[in-house]
Amino acid sequence: MSHPRPPEPDPDSATPRPGARGARRAGSARGAAGAAGTAAAPAAGAGAAARTLAFVESPVQLLNLLEWAYVDAARSGAPRRPVRPGGGTAPGWRSGPPSVPECESPPEPPVRAGDMAQGPSAGPARPGEGTSALTIVVLPPHDPMTRGQLRRMAELARDDGHTVQWSEARGGASAPVKTIAGLTRPLRRADRIVIGDPFSRYVQLLLNLTPAPDVVVVDDGTATMEFVSQLASGERLTRWHRKGAGGPRAALFAPVSKRARTRLTPAEGRRVEIFSSMPVDEAVAGLGVTVTANDFAWTRSRFGPPRLTKGTDLVGTSLVETGVVDTERYLEAVGQLARTHGAVRYFAHRRESAEKLHRVSTEAGLEVVRPDLPLELVARRGPIGRTILSFPSTVVHTLPLALRGTGVRVVVCDVDPAWLTEGASPRAQGFLSGVTGTARSAHRL
Repeated sequence: MSHPRPPEPDPDSATPRPGARGARRAGSARGAAGAAGTAAAPAAGAGAAARTLAFVESPVQLLNLLEWAYVDAARSGAPRRPVRPGGGTAPGWRSGPPSVPECESPPEPPVRAGDMAQGPSAGPARPGEGTSALTIVVLPPHDPMTRGQLRRMAELARDDGHTVQWSEARGGASAPVKTIAGLTRPLRRADRIVIGDPFSRYVQLLLNLTPAPDVVVVDDGTATMEFVSQLASGERLTRWHRKGAGGPRAALFAPVSKRARTRLTPAEGRRVEIFSSMPVDEAVAGLGVTVTANDFAWTRSRFGPPRLTKGTDLVGTSLVETGVVDTERYLEAVGQLARTHGAVRYFAHRRESAEKLHRVSTEAGLEVVRPDLPLELVARRGPIGRTILSFPSTVVHTLPLALRGTGVRVVVCDVDPAWLTEGASPRAQGFLSGVTGTARSAHRL
């Protein structure tokens, strides 16, 4: 089966664009109605609903932001819109092949200088409901698959009553300056800031511009584990797969990064919350960080339960693309897993290359599926295999939670040290082993 190179959403047209043949896209957010009003809880001392400003750069971050908003609404006593019958499954989300044609969703309006000068706009209210205090700013990367998933997640966020601002913050030399200028006043007025990636230099810069006394970090997958570990030990914030000190640019940015790290540490008048499905409690126990468990209650209330197939599904990883695992060793492992466990489908990671996925299809004989939503939503909606195989990744922690009570078994395959590249970070093997070892509900091969 040939594998298509995914198209970039056309910013000048909302016309559906058919995908190339040879691969399926799983799921579509168009027409999926979320159902909870998610007014934010009051910040300490605010006395009224907190002005909450959130920044996300990936679909997983936006999914976990919606999970946090759902939990925050419950603990603040905010009213919720009723869930659709059948567990929240809306037309187009029922078990079986996607009923919505392949297409790119319409582009989001960019944030320009002055767009938010008067503070976040809540947008039009639906009949019988109030507007949300949560404004989400999406800072999309250039990767087309990530952008496509972000657009679909943005539709779900709007369905839940949130305001979503799409900011092309990486669209050229002047884009960061214009974005920062448009966000400066909302950042200063915000009572609470929610971020998904504390390692992002963009996010670190934004943290330097806000006096908000309440900072929330929502899960960015397994990277959250590394962030918590570094925060607890006082280390410089560095992604686990990066090698060395980062060069001259990192040195120039060091003061900004250091101040951002301070903003992420609790102190008098500053509250920090980590919302995570990862095992982070013990690492930050002595710092005064509030840890809230993410059990994917929003996902389970909206979608599913899924129809289960008799086959086995294999979840892909971007460890090759990040330079951690050798390509040939990875493909050999995929083929062996497929033969041994009878895997039929391969759910690609959004950052996997088309060339590698083509080899997965032709050499391992797997049907390659490129989900247009995070795998937790695609799996919850179904159809999904009774057994899901995965290498060490976020999903070995999250899928057992999202699929709780469905009978699906998640199995993790360790990364052999011999698979690592010469350029892999010295921390890589220990980190990957930790991801596997701490996955409480996943089974190990």
